Amino acid sequence: MTLLEDLNRCLAPLGIPIETGVFSEAPPEEYLVITPLADSFGLCGDNAPLYDVQEARLSLFVKGSYTKRKNAIIRALLGADFYITDRRYIGHEDDTGFHHYAIDVAKSYSWEE
Repeated sequence: MTLLEDLNRCLAPLGIPIETGVFSEAPPEEYLVITPLADSFGLCGDNAPLYDVQEARLSLFVKGSYTKRKNAIIRALLGADFYITDRRYIGHEDDTGFHHYAIDVAKSYSWEE
């Protein structure tokens, strides 16, 4: 399993369109973009990695109030055992009318050689 697969499965019930990297079509009134951030070995033993920690940023774009969607996303993530490492309002994009809110997440996976 990968972080991207887990995120898509976790967030699909919310009904928000999701893409990885960039939203490729004309954007709807709200959407999510997942950007992979980092992969690291969080714990090692006997000179070998035990866990693969994968991190990504969820960028929520919403025209209008983003608060309910942000809270629903956070509840879904916490319920699916994601670590939320950062949350922040990025700003309002005056040229598009979207509010941009970012949620950084991480999840550990057993390392399989």
